[in-house]
Amino acid sequence: MKNKDIRILFLYVLFFFVASCATQKKDKAIVKLIHTPTTIAPVVEDFVIDNSLDDVTIQEPINLFSDRKIWVDSVYNNMTFDEKLGQLFMVAAYSNKGTPHNYAIESLIANQKIGGLIFFQGGPVRQANLTNNYQSKSKIPLFIGNDAEWGLSMRLDSTYTYPWNMTLGAIQDMKLIEKLGNQMGAQSKRLGLQFNFGPVLDINTNPKNPIIGFRSFGEDKYNVAKRAVALMKGLQNQNIFATGKHFPGHGDTETDSHKGLPTVNFSKERLEDVEFYPYREMFKHGLSSVMVAHLNVPSLESRSNYPSSISYNVVTNILKKELGFKGLIFTDALNMKAASNYKKPGEIDLDAFLAGNDILLFPEDVPLGIQTLAKAYEENLFTEKRLEYSVKKILKYKYFAGLNKFKPIETNNLVADLNDAKNDALQYELYENALTVLKNQEGILPIQNLEKQKIAYVKIGDASNTSFVNTLKKYAEVTEVSDSNLDSLQSKLNQYTTVIVGYHKLDSPWKSYRFDGNQLAKLDFIAKNNKTIVAVFANPYALLDVKDFSGIEGLVVSYQNSTIAQEVTAELVFGAIAAKGKLPVSINEDFKTNDGLATTKLNILGFTAPGNVGMNPKILDKIEAVAKKAIDGKMTPGMQILVARKGKVIYQKAFGNFTYGVSPMVADTTMYDVASLTKILSTLPNAMLAYDKKQINMETTLGEMLPIFKSTDKQDIPFKDLLSHYARLKAWVPFYKATIDSKGNPLSAYYRKTTEENFTTKVADDLFLRNDYHDTIMKIIADSKLMPVKKYRYSDFTFIILKEYLEKLTGESLDSLSRNNFFKPLGANYTMYNPLQRKSKNGIAPTEIDTYYRHQLLQGYVHDMGAAMEGGVGGHAGVFSNSMDVAKMMQLFLQKGNYGGHQYFSEKTFDDFNTCYFCAEGNRRGVGFDKPQLGASGPTCGCASMTSFGHTGFTGTMAWADPETEIVYVFLSNRTYPDAGANKLSRENIREDIQEIIYEAIQY
Repeated sequence: MKNKDIRILFLYVLFFFVASCATQKKDKAIVKLIHTPTTIAPVVEDFVIDNSLDDVTIQEPINLFSDRKIWVDSVYNNMTFDEKLGQLFMVAAYSNKGTPHNYAIESLIANQKIGGLIFFQGGPVRQANLTNNYQSKSKIPLFIGNDAEWGLSMRLDSTYTYPWNMTLGAIQDMKLIEKLGNQMGAQSKRLGLQFNFGPVLDINTNPKNPIIGFRSFGEDKYNVAKRAVALMKGLQNQNIFATGKHFPGHGDTETDSHKGLPTVNFSKERLEDVEFYPYREMFKHGLSSVMVAHLNVPSLESRSNYPSSISYNVVTNILKKELGFKGLIFTDALNMKAASNYKKPGEIDLDAFLAGNDILLFPEDVPLGIQTLAKAYEENLFTEKRLEYSVKKILKYKYFAGLNKFKPIETNNLVADLNDAKNDALQYELYENALTVLKNQEGILPIQNLEKQKIAYVKIGDASNTSFVNTLKKYAEVTEVSDSNLDSLQSKLNQYTTVIVGYHKLDSPWKSYRFDGNQLAKLDFIAKNNKTIVAVFANPYALLDVKDFSGIEGLVVSYQNSTIAQEVTAELVFGAIAAKGKLPVSINEDFKTNDGLATTKLNILGFTAPGNVGMNPKILDKIEAVAKKAIDGKMTPGMQILVARKGKVIYQKAFGNFTYGVSPMVADTTMYDVASLTKILSTLPNAMLAYDKKQINMETTLGEMLPIFKSTDKQDIPFKDLLSHYARLKAWVPFYKATIDSKGNPLSAYYRKTTEENFTTKVADDLFLRNDYHDTIMKIIADSKLMPVKKYRYSDFTFIILKEYLEKLTGESLDSLSRNNFFKPLGANYTMYNPLQRKSKNGIAPTEIDTYYRHQLLQGYVHDMGAAMEGGVGGHAGVFSNSMDVAKMMQLFLQKGNYGGHQYFSEKTFDDFNTCYFCAEGNRRGVGFDKPQLGASGPTCGCASMTSFGHTGFTGTMAWADPETEIVYVFLSNRTYPDAGANKLSRENIREDIQEIIYEAIQY
């Protein structure tokens, strides 16, 4: 060989080596992009349009090292012509239609070699099993897709429902929407999908649009584009191909394309400026596929009533050439009347393919479609190159989706995986950010100064309002008022300061959201005659029917009627969250796109999912087993358990029943006798107020506080020692025993069965104590002997004394002080002494069957005998409450005296009372508060910080807060039912074990 020939050969080899390396580098880049699929589309398509031809040419660089190219070419080259045609068809499949339908799909796979399936109604496990079966029977792996615009639940039962696009359109944080896309994508992947046919890019400029509406992000092209890009990024981050739809734009139509052919009369200039804008933005960020709608668009297609889905000008000239889209192109479902009314099966398939679509979705007759395409090929209506273009593109996408190495879907735990607790966590965030306030006249939102409020709620609409009403009642006393006669209704509403109106429509995208005439009249009447807040749990377009907003002081758009939407709306009404959303559409001339007022967030307890405050919900779920153990072991018939962190309630559950027999189930609203929690819920905070006003200090002596203790051995006991249980006082005295005979019957010298003069202190049903016995109790305490050694000794005397002091100091009874100073301002409407004066017995758990003193079932009467002898109002016992109200007070303490923006007492006061002054002497107590154990045993799990504080109660209660972890834990029960004998609840460490689970659940 001559030197010249060698040089030529060397240059030839070098050329191919460089080309090969360059291509290999390109393929490595493509492989890398599989992990960031938002940029797949621009590089996944290596074909270009030859503008001189009606078909396409392939320009695939030589690449000896491309696994993708090898796989695609190998598969393609081994396909028959009919198999290639089959790849163009994506057939509708169902998992709820039974064996005949399943056999029909199998037949299409076996005989027509179809390329994919779009699943509709059914269930996730059934769909997964069918997918595995269908994939096993397909020579070439199938594309699997779902319409899952708001999650898999759009089509499948037993799956999670996320907010509609219109709701997302109100959200201003795009990271949240991308996070949603990630979760939707992960769920799609778990179910074995490659395509989610979304997001919808239609700009809904026509409120009368019957099929898009709520499916659109709104009427502003910029808002739609930003949210669509964010959702797409999330989906494609999970290697799920997003599909922008419905090109060229279905937003301004008044016909449902499932039923007829809608017309879009905009000029091409308008379409390019508005409708195409989201597509251009999506293409920049790597949209994988586009779905072309069945629309009549005269400015883009000259043929009259010619569907855009089969228009060469729309699909090829505009979408491919002018807009430069290189990804997969789907038709909209070919069975829709907008298409099927125009052409017959087979004909519509051919025309759609000739127009430039790659995949024919939901064809009505696949065999006929393939036959028609084959005949068209024979007649030279399209070339092999045109077919190769789409089929190889489909195969490339299958490769990028990993279908070249298909693995069957694992069905174990599938439903649980698709309904993971993190769904709720995100759902709270989404609705918290979507709620939109359009009116807030005179700052009616949030409702404050609860002690001055009397609030009514009126429902309008035909859907559930349970979550909204229940959550409202967790913040304040809210009365449901109804009457079909407007005058009668107003007569009832006249006594209320504020009326909350909830407009509740079925949370179904296919049901009407509009007000009817009677509902509009009712809303208008209420608004004109009352101070009114309206919450609209429906599509914001519902407000188009409201002609006059002038009478409405507060207007909240909640968008949907879901449980979480209702819950967070109640939070907004009372200030646990602030309004952040902006209106995605216009409401006549009253409210414009992007309108939305900010409201004030108050530091009150809200609600969220555990994951949003760094808690593991699966670990918290272990609480249920401990609760069951307590109930099954007859340690208590029922209980309430609440956990809050970082100002959010993340766990609130009721377990068991009122009693061990057939009895009501415990509810969140059930009231319990909280026993010694009374000390820190009622007496102590009032003492802190006195301390804050410098009416008392840590060194104030008992003799200075109350004259009865002067000249006794207790006169020099300092306040600090008294409340630290370090004053040498006796634990308690059974005061009642001196007032009954040897058989336990009440002595006539002390009791009457009915109220009489000087016998008005009600101890229980049909039992009234003489009024002066309180003086006897105080004298017994004053005369009691001190313990000989100064050491920690828990004593009820401390708070009996403190009650006496506070009532003498203020001239008010303790129940009045607590109600006015704390319970009413906090909205603690389930917290009170003597609950039977205000609440039904049916909502109060029984505490004990008393066989030794009152000889009756105690239900609504305080269990503690000494507190009973004080008419139910003791400093050490007597309060009834539920877990939510107890948590409010504990949160107030955790926030060092501030709650709802009101400073009840100073931070210094709280710190002074939460200090353990005698820890060095082995006394763990703070001033009034209990503190964690110093040794082996004590009130907590041993995992709470030393800055934590709380109290426990004899009836089986516990309230604890930890500043370091920002945890509030409340446990309420009636472990004393039917009798207060053996305290198995305490012996088995039930409360402590639950607390330990709570700390174990902390993730960060």
